[in-house]
Amino acid sequence: MDADTSCFETSEILATFLASTPVLSESWRLCHLANTNSPRSFLTESMGNVCYVAFSGIQDVFGSDPNCEGLVPLDASLFAPLHRYGEGEEVIMVHAGMLNLFLSICDSPNFQTQMSIMERAKSLVITGHSLGGTAASLLAICLLCRSLSSSSQPSILCLTFGSPLLGNETLHRVILRERWAGNFCHVTSKNDIMPRLLLAPVASFTPQVQILLDFWRLSMTCPHFGQLASQLNDEIKSSIFRFVLSHLEALVQVEGLERSPFWPMGSYVFCSQRGAICVDNAASVIKMMHLLLVVSSPNCSIEDHLNYGDYVGAVSVQLLKARNFPPSKIPDSSYEAGVALALESLEIAPEEPVAIMGQDCLKMARRMGRTPNLNCANLAIRLSKITPYRSEIEWYKACYDEADHQMGYYDSFKMRGASKRDSRINMNRHKLAGFWNNVIHMLENNLLPHDLPRRGKWVNAAHFYQLLVEPLDIAEYYRTGMHHVKGHYRKHGRERRYEIFDKWWNDRRVGEEGSKRSKFASLTQDSCFWAKVEEARELIDNIRCESDTITRATIWGKINDFERDARKLIESKEVSKDVLKKNSSYSLWVEEWRELKSQMQHFPHQLPSLLDG
Repeated sequence: MDADTSCFETSEILATFLASTPVLSESWRLCHLANTNSPRSFLTESMGNVCYVAFSGIQDVFGSDPNCEGLVPLDASLFAPLHRYGEGEEVIMVHAGMLNLFLSICDSPNFQTQMSIMERAKSLVITGHSLGGTAASLLAICLLCRSLSSSSQPSILCLTFGSPLLGNETLHRVILRERWAGNFCHVTSKNDIMPRLLLAPVASFTPQVQILLDFWRLSMTCPHFGQLASQLNDEIKSSIFRFVLSHLEALVQVEGLERSPFWPMGSYVFCSQRGAICVDNAASVIKMMHLLLVVSSPNCSIEDHLNYGDYVGAVSVQLLKARNFPPSKIPDSSYEAGVALALESLEIAPEEPVAIMGQDCLKMARRMGRTPNLNCANLAIRLSKITPYRSEIEWYKACYDEADHQMGYYDSFKMRGASKRDSRINMNRHKLAGFWNNVIHMLENNLLPHDLPRRGKWVNAAHFYQLLVEPLDIAEYYRTGMHHVKGHYRKHGRERRYEIFDKWWNDRRVGEEGSKRSKFASLTQDSCFWAKVEEARELIDNIRCESDTITRATIWGKINDFERDARKLIESKEVSKDVLKKNSSYSLWVEEWRELKSQMQHFPHQLPSLLDG
């Protein structure tokens, strides 16, 4: 039996739950009110402890300025916490016109006044229709960024209707990493072309798109929609429809989404007159957009953008109606029944050609959503199984911390012989490296949840592993003389996983600093400390051999810098006690450094300025 037969399809259940709350209907009511009473602006309304902010869909974004049509970096002043993800990956980019729209609204005195009301609310629902939906999304991201540094921010839900896509893949990934995907819900009618518009290169189709946007703006403003129909002829409707559909077909090919400059973020609620379904996987969202547009028509794709009021009402009504399968068509499992109900909610009959595509899309969304979590659960089991390897290394360190030769575990491992114990520790080092390399490989190939680097369990486990094992990697590097072949460890020998773990640790959310340490740390908090010691020892050898005064002064300055940093670590007790062992590499370096300074006192003419300072 297929594993899916014992599971449930939840896409329709999630959409039904949303429709059962007053949030959906109230949000649309205020969007419609904003379109009527506050064009090119927004309005707010409080209901108990909930504050609603609704942005009008009547906005100017795709103007005559070509600079407003592409992607631009997200404003650093308002969205600063997100910019730490700019290292090593593409910068977060959003549509230039939509960002300019949001910034112009932010600068208005009315918005500044309303911000204080928003921040006092316990819950905040930010909504918007059409282009107003992008302003709602940017405001939600802005407030979520603020919440990273404040514990008193309200809970935030962004609910949009017929909103176009906003940003690139990096924005999509950051929203997932920050665990904000659940804060965004985009209601999209089955035919509406607006949410699909930026999946095509509209810059090459600007005149027709501008006519379409003008038509929508006039239609939102004028109550007599029928009288305006003649302003958008069938030829323009058909050309825009075919243009978008052709590019969507290209995107749904294997790995086609990677070529798109715009990516969905958050959850998408696809609705029809029969109900709705909820999809939160980006690839599945694009596939669903495509297959629903395939069974649509040019007229429906244009007019549906103005019919969200009808859909919101229809989805709510469907809660009161029971839907039954004919006896001959009852699915074999609860999961298949759920898939069939989800397709029925989109008015897709089982016999339609796109029904199979729809089933595959829903199954892919479920599979892609479930697999990373299952992998993470299995990885947690594997983490527990490798704990004995780590424990043996801890025991190894404890033994040498108390050994009579007064060297510590770094120097003992570096000078090790062929003992069985040393060989076992070296084998454990390789096994742990293999596990963590696999974690990074799975994360970078989307096989683990995107927010794994934000989960305390994994951040702490990776950090502890790094502090414990990287000194052994450094010892092995210098023991085998690799620094003579490649150069020093920090620049030429450090494994990439440690750089990644540094980023995880530095990006973690921490509260106020605790009290100072009263005793030395169990592990030196700078995992590259011993590599710096090795570099400092070589600097002392270099300065003794160097005849050029300027070069010697430069080397002397580097040694002074290391001495200052090391002393600071020791004074704050951020080092393990093995660092201060009598015969450790650091203690031997201190003796060499003291001897060198004593010698220099007898020859002050060689480095006069440094000795005077």
